Amino acid sequence: MSVLQMREALRRAMNEEMRRDERVFLMGEEVAEYNGAYKVSEGMLKEFGARRVIDTPIAENGFFGLGVGAAMAGIRPIVEVMTWNFSLVAYDQVINNAAKIVQMTAGQYRCPIVFRGPTGAAENLGSQHSQSLESIYAHFPGLKVVSVSTPRDAVGLLKASIRDDNPVVFMESELMYGLKGEVPDEEFIIPLGVADLKRAGDDVLLVTWNKSVQTCLAAAETLAAEGISAAVLDLRTIRPLDEEALYQHAARIGRVVVVQEGFPFAGVGAEIVARVQEAVFDSLDAPVVRVTNRDVNQPYATNLEKLVLPGPDRVVETVRNLLRR
Repeated sequence: MSVLQMREALRRAMNEEMRRDERVFLMGEEVAEYNGAYKVSEGMLKEFGARRVIDTPIAENGFFGLGVGAAMAGIRPIVEVMTWNFSLVAYDQVINNAAKIVQMTAGQYRCPIVFRGPTGAAENLGSQHSQSLESIYAHFPGLKVVSVSTPRDAVGLLKASIRDDNPVVFMESELMYGLKGEVPDEEFIIPLGVADLKRAGDDVLLVTWNKSVQTCLAAAETLAAEGISAAVLDLRTIRPLDEEALYQHAARIGRVVVVQEGFPFAGVGAEIVARVQEAVFDSLDAPVVRVTNRDVNQPYATNLEKLVLPGPDRVVETVRNLLRR
């Protein structure tokens, strides 16, 4: 085992895949000369050269489109976006081109591309730079959506995403690039569509992903001190969703709380609530509930940010109410 930061884990995955397959290349804003906005691509320009680690203009619609065209031509691009908020400028390229090209050409073209970068709020970035966009991309058939919470998962899932022949939306967290965790030294792959039980428990199931996994683990510690055993299920892949694991744990425990950073209306959490209650209704002891962002645009001030985001205290309070403690 090695202990890696999240940024190091992501870099390791890209390095391994670029050494393995010369068709894989990286492009995005500041990925080359500056070593990446968050230093994820540090040292990659030196190893792979300017033909495979490419700085782009601040023009997401343009370089997302270049990536889609390259993927259709048989190359395997990794397109880094400085924040998924900026991907909205290139939304048409992802949705109307990458997601649809296989179906519209009856499989004559593939689109093996990974779009990756940080999602959700960081700190003091304001409402235009703090949005969680998982539900927007997961809405469309043709895209796979991955959202990681640990360095180990970052390595295994990014490698799987790069090898996938479909377009993958790969979401990280700006606040987690320095998060450290153990990663096996040998090469490994984590298949897409497989959830991971990050903590076992019997009284309530917390379903979550990305940095909200850390929120739920903190809440579970507090609940444990009160005699409440909370399981934490990290979905890891939002699309395809690991419904088997989700329903199995929900049915066994009987009480479910979905924790997501993002707006409540039409969010991924709402979809999970609907699916769980449709699939295992008779096994539930209470309605499935959600903890989400407050339904307002993200404020700038630190104290107001904490009020809006789904922190551990709100998760704990929700579980207490669900268990009528």
